[in-house]
Amino acid sequence: MGLKFRCERDVLAKALADAGRAVTTRGGALPVLAGVRLVLNGDQLTVTGSDLDLTISVTIDVAGVEDGVAVLPSKLASDVVRSLRAGGVEITVEDEDARIVAAPSEFAIRVIPADEFPELSSPDGDAVTLDAEAFKAAIEQVEKAASSDDARPILTGVLMAAEEDGLRLVSTDSYRLSVRDLAGTTVLGEGQKVLVPSRALKELARVIGDDDEQITLRLGERDAGFQVGAVSITTRLIEGDFPNYRGLIPTNHPNQLTVDRLTLLDAVRRVRLLAQESTPIRLAMSADGLELVAVTQDVGQAHEAVDDAIYKGDDLTVAFNPEYLIDGIEVAPGDEITLETVDELKPALLKSAQDPDFLYLLMPVRVS
Repeated sequence: MGLKFRCERDVLAKALADAGRAVTTRGGALPVLAGVRLVLNGDQLTVTGSDLDLTISVTIDVAGVEDGVAVLPSKLASDVVRSLRAGGVEITVEDEDARIVAAPSEFAIRVIPADEFPELSSPDGDAVTLDAEAFKAAIEQVEKAASSDDARPILTGVLMAAEEDGLRLVSTDSYRLSVRDLAGTTVLGEGQKVLVPSRALKELARVIGDDDEQITLRLGERDAGFQVGAVSITTRLIEGDFPNYRGLIPTNHPNQLTVDRLTLLDAVRRVRLLAQESTPIRLAMSADGLELVAVTQDVGQAHEAVDDAIYKGDDLTVAFNPEYLIDGIEVAPGDEITLETVDELKPALLKSAQDPDFLYLLMPVRVS
C-alpha cells in the first residue's frame, strides 16, 4: 500500500523524534515495534511509535497527495529526515521502499510490513482537562524520586490519588519520597487511585510547550491517555499496591533549617565535587547556621559555610546522598526552603517555605 505527501523538514523531524521515543529498544521484541507507523488521511499525517506499554502519536499538517499507511524504521527515518537541508521534504512509499527526497538528497529506505503493526487501543474513560503548566510542574517535582529499576515495577510508577481537596502525585524509590498536591483538580472519584509509569509522565512533561494551556486526560481500567496539542500519549497503568507512604512521614520534627534555595543549591553543587565514590555530603547544623562538608578518602575534602541559613533546634550533623539532595532542592518551588529533621537517622523533610503543597522526604546516610 503506498502513500505520498510533502512536508516541512523541521515539522516532520520533530514528529518522527517525538513518536520515536516510545519505540521499543528491547531485543527480542517484535521487529515491527522498531518502526513508526505513518497514516496519511487527506492533509493530516499521524506518526505513531509504541513498545506496547507506551504509545506516542503525533498528528501534523502536510500536503497530502495519496492516502495510505506505512511503517518505517524509526531511528533511521528520523536520522535521515533530520540530516536533510531545511525546507520541503517529499516522501513516497511504493511496494517495499520509502523514498525520501529533498534536493539534492534522495534516500530509499526499506519499509516494514504495515499489517504487522499491532492494533493499539485508547482509554475509554471520560475526558477531564488539567492545567498544562501546573501539571507539568507537578510531574517535574515527583518524577525524579520514582525508581528506574524495572525489578521493582511498582516503584517506577507515580501514584495519582484523589484527596479531599484535589489530586495528589506521589513517587518513591525507597531512598526518597516526593509528594505534590494539586488543589482543586478533580480527575478521579473519591478515594480512587492509579499508578502511572513515570516514564510516560516524563514524556508528557517533555512535550508540553509554553503555548499549551490544557491537557486532556482519559483513564481506562488498565491504561491512561494524555492529549496535549498535536501529541497523544497512551500508557499502560501499573498493577499492584503502592507502599503506604503516609506512615513514612514523621509528624514531629523538632529541628528546622531555613535557607535560600539557590544559595544552598550552589553550595551543595560545589561541595559535591569532593563527594566522590558515593561519599555523602554532611550538613552540620547549629546556632551558627549551616556548614556543608564532604570528605573523600585519598582525594580531598570541601567545607562551605552557607550564608543566611537560620537553624532552630539541637546541634545536629546529618549526611545525605548529594544527588538525591540536589534533586529535591532543584524541584522545590519558591525561593526559600526548610529542612526539618529529627536526628541523623530518621527521614528528613525538605519543604518549600512558600508552598505547602510540596514535600520531599529524604533518608539520611549513616556515617561513622
